[in-house]
Amino acid sequence: MKSVAVIGAGSFGAWTALHLARAGMNVTLLDAYGPGNLRSSSGGETRVIRMGYGTLEIYTQFAIRSLALWKELFDRAHTALFLESGVLWMAREGDPLTLATRDALEKYRVPHEPLGRSQLEQRWPQVDFGPIAWGIYEPHSGILLARRAVQETARECERAGVRVLSALVIAPRGSGRIDAILTASGETVRADAFVFACGPWLPKLFPDVLGDRLFVTRQETFYFGTPPGDRRFSPPALPAWVDFGQEVYGIPDVESRGFKIAVDRHGPPFDPDSPERISQETLAEARAYLGGRFPALREAPLLAVEICQYENTSNGDFLIDRHPEIENVWLAGGGSGHGFKHAPAVGETIAQHLLERAPLEACFLLSAKANVKQRGVY
Repeated sequence: MKSVAVIGAGSFGAWTALHLARAGMNVTLLDAYGPGNLRSSSGGETRVIRMGYGTLEIYTQFAIRSLALWKELFDRAHTALFLESGVLWMAREGDPLTLATRDALEKYRVPHEPLGRSQLEQRWPQVDFGPIAWGIYEPHSGILLARRAVQETARECERAGVRVLSALVIAPRGSGRIDAILTASGETVRADAFVFACGPWLPKLFPDVLGDRLFVTRQETFYFGTPPGDRRFSPPALPAWVDFGQEVYGIPDVESRGFKIAVDRHGPPFDPDSPERISQETLAEARAYLGGRFPALREAPLLAVEICQYENTSNGDFLIDRHPEIENVWLAGGGSGHGFKHAPAVGETIAQHLLERAPLEACFLLSAKANVKQRGVY
């Protein structure tokens, strides 16, 4: 195999293309709207990168590897797109996910601090911890500037010799092998192998294979204004934080964009090509949480809203596998909600599999995906 076409220039696709190019492949990277566009799952301003994943150690390993590769990329580009704000886990008494996370962080020697309630209140007095009994602080985790990080990855692809094209790809049909794909404008793109990493468009491109295996939903993320002159809600005074007990996470005010908060659960079904719609119910839930956990922000003005298109598998594990009928087509997705941070390791895994026939984790295979929605990965 000498050439690969990667369709989708989000975080998964761009990093896959970069690893393949560095391995000496002739690579073409295509995207209908361009790297880091706001229609994609990889769009938006910020993402949390954390090492803790409870008992799911593959994701702790991926996160450790990915953070090193993100930092390496940003150092090469002389651009600061990672903020080491730290990440705070908020936990109720006896919370099994956080207890398992603590054990995994210890096993992989990830720097962290278990903090009791009094320590939390002393360190972050601007937070009303309510039912939170304790927490874990990861000091060297933090915030990725997502949109710009994807665009920088695409630029690094070009520096590595990747041909980056803006084109809408028509999904291949049939079985066996293919030697080319077509774009909507009539261009033919030839390659020995093809990787489709198209986020929420994957089930639209391959409805027979993925129509009941990937669940595309709409999530809203809200940006609220902080009080004038008040830096308590910006790094380094406040870290990124997660409260999985209430399925909420947040990012402090970065670059004066506003205090970000999002409800992290399956939202309503969503077509990525449909008009954007905002849920007043989700806004009300986010505002109620904000006012309770961060009292000084109770009356904060809403500055902006982003639509985040999740494309989860049945249990939240990634999809990385060969198309069941077209032997030189691979499918990569299912990353929404937690995939962005892992993109460097995901791309590396895909590239190694294509080039070396390295085995894939069983949880990533298509055969492991059911046609029911549940939330097994946070």
